[in-house]
Amino acid sequence: MEKRNMVEALNLALRQEMARDERVMVLGEDVGKGGGVFRVTDGLQKEFGPERVVDTPLAESGIVGTAFGLALGGMIPVAEIQFSGFLPAALDQIINNVARIRCRSRGRYSCPLVIRMPSSGGIHAPEHHSESPEAILAHIPGIKVVMPSTPYDAKGLLVSAIRDPDPVLFLEPTRSYRAIVEEVPDEEYAIPLGAARILREGEQVTVITWGAMIRETVSAVEQLVSEGFSIELIDLRSFVPFDAETVLASVEKTGRVVIVHEAPRTGGFAAEIIAQINERALTSLLAPAVRVTGFDTAMPHFKMEHFYIPSAERIRQGILQALHD
Repeated sequence: MEKRNMVEALNLALRQEMARDERVMVLGEDVGKGGGVFRVTDGLQKEFGPERVVDTPLAESGIVGTAFGLALGGMIPVAEIQFSGFLPAALDQIINNVARIRCRSRGRYSCPLVIRMPSSGGIHAPEHHSESPEAILAHIPGIKVVMPSTPYDAKGLLVSAIRDPDPVLFLEPTRSYRAIVEEVPDEEYAIPLGAARILREGEQVTVITWGAMIRETVSAVEQLVSEGFSIELIDLRSFVPFDAETVLASVEKTGRVVIVHEAPRTGGFAAEIIAQINERALTSLLAPAVRVTGFDTAMPHFKMEHFYIPSAERIRQGILQALHD
């Protein structure tokens, strides 16, 4: 089994799905001849031609609007937004058309559309290149929102997203594109949307995170485990659908929870997780839930990124706070 990074795993998923179903196509800025800004679509235009791998103008609303029309017309488009910070220009199309068409048409139409985008910071990028919009997107009824953290998950989740009959927003943690290498099968496989993954089982506290924050969180957890603590670690993988069953079962077992994310604190997806825990497992809690997050500011420029993004030490202190409350 070949070892691949996330870029290679995503490229393989796209290549296999395009070969499997001629309706699958790719469109976006520089996705064809240039292979995408991070080379996720490298080689696809040469293999499948310019009619199925389409270079578009720099117009995010146009990219998503075109993809929406293609989806209604019988294609399965995979649209790329070059960075998640450029997504707001396309939110009109996503909120008012893509997310609503099944409801608006009373089920006559579906929208089998995937919108991929690099997300989160840590790569020394300029402004508008390091946003974490998962909570904003999860608030839009009618779309699914997922984020892989490993190459294996990236391939399996993208395959499921492409095969889903409804629109999926696929967030790719930029910092993880080439930072992790692991075995990724050549064979086709799919990971169901809405299924969290328990990375480590434990008894004293539940730690929940996703995307690029997995690496720092694993580092903090491993250090505390070496000190004798028993920690359960969950990679959420999907915001919509949200795997409440896995989260609640873990919290009911441990009685304590820490949630780590890079996005700003206020209104971040941690708040939704805590709300559901309070509604459905409040009597299991032995201490208040702890959030370790980014700050309520714009992502700073690269000299300050390491202060903004939760570090392993900040996560460690958050876990200790939950354990000692």
